[in-house]
Amino acid sequence: MAVSDAILTRLLSLHPKIIDLSLDRMWRILERLGNPERKLPPVLHVAGTNGKGSTVTYLRSAMEAAGLSVHCYTSPHLVKFHERIRLGHPNGGAFIAEEELNRLLEECEEINGGEPITFFEITTAAAFLAFTRHPADYLVLEVGLGGRLDATNVIARPALSIITPVDYDHQQYLGTTLTEIAREKAGILKHDVAAVIAPQPDEARAEIERCAETVGAPLLIANQDWQAYEQHGRLVYQDESGLLDLPLPQLPGRHQIDNAGTAIAALRSLSDARIAESHIAHGLKTASWPARMQRLGPGALWSFIPKEAELWLDGGHNPSAGRALARAFSELNERVSRPLVLIWGMLNTKAADDFIAPFADIAHRVVTLTIPDEENAIAARDLAETARLQGLSAETADNLEDALKQAAQITPAPRILIVGSLYLAGRVLATHSGEAMSQVTGAGRR
Repeated sequence: MAVSDAILTRLLSLHPKIIDLSLDRMWRILERLGNPERKLPPVLHVAGTNGKGSTVTYLRSAMEAAGLSVHCYTSPHLVKFHERIRLGHPNGGAFIAEEELNRLLEECEEINGGEPITFFEITTAAAFLAFTRHPADYLVLEVGLGGRLDATNVIARPALSIITPVDYDHQQYLGTTLTEIAREKAGILKHDVAAVIAPQPDEARAEIERCAETVGAPLLIANQDWQAYEQHGRLVYQDESGLLDLPLPQLPGRHQIDNAGTAIAALRSLSDARIAESHIAHGLKTASWPARMQRLGPGALWSFIPKEAELWLDGGHNPSAGRALARAFSELNERVSRPLVLIWGMLNTKAADDFIAPFADIAHRVVTLTIPDEENAIAARDLAETARLQGLSAETADNLEDALKQAAQITPAPRILIVGSLYLAGRVLATHSGEAMSQVTGAGRR
């Protein structure tokens, strides 16, 4: 076991709950650490339900193309905890090194003195320390859960706030209506700090606008203040400053037009003369984000399927993600027809029926599995029954290898999509690459 895994395992025991939304514990540890949240580079604070990771990577890729140094904080990790803390460098950033991570975690553990604090709170404090000890031009800071009471929401005055599309997820913490969920996301808005708002359901947009008016945050709203759309195989972006004719994002799927547009609107609102249109274009062409409609290249999993097949991976797990993926793979099938086979695992904190329903008309078969070593995993037999109730042909598998072998029996060679959970996606990537995973529990990986 890596040293960082041992420390992270200890940190999991500091609070009886994995998630306990409050800022009191965060303020306490930050004060003891000398308030590193006040010493960060300019912060772009990103909340939302879907598209946060893609938006973050577009921002980082464009700014790095301009030669800027960009820190990034994201969650959860897929394979290694180190993925959460990316330290910027003018020649491109890198995940935090094991030795530095260990020092930071132990420093926070010692100064916390055994007091109750959640895993995400204390590791976020460690990330802030890391970001203050390495100079950078910007920090792109992704919210962990919600916004209003998230551990990242301690930045008094970010350079910019961003809210990506809001949809149903984590209702047990954020509320059961889009209005309630949007209100939690809008909790990151700050007085006189501009906020870029991605395309939203009407109910969510209305609540974000109401919250912005209350706190006095100026908004740049999609399809009102800026637009992004595909035209003749290009991405066209337009705002009051003019029109940009850009390449389509490298990340596949029509929903990436909206994510890229949100990032472009954010970059334009910064009015940073160092970031030119050419840098934005380069960022769109080079951005990559694992487990987001990722087509898997060479690796261990190919030994179980025909070489003519396609193997895709996506960590999408809520109804909006299901709709976006079904639309994307339907469009892909129109271009190159293949039977689509889903390998599906999911947690019981998610709405499995609403996620799988959009695939009813496009999936040839669903093979379900129980995500290993996840106490909240839905049993494969229950997922299969859910899929059948939504009109899909479904069968169970004992494990990932078995699921791939079942999918491989479909002819002609199928398009295989492994989907339903970031925790499943992490295991897939680790297996495919032969890399060992961080030994922290799934629940602790928010």
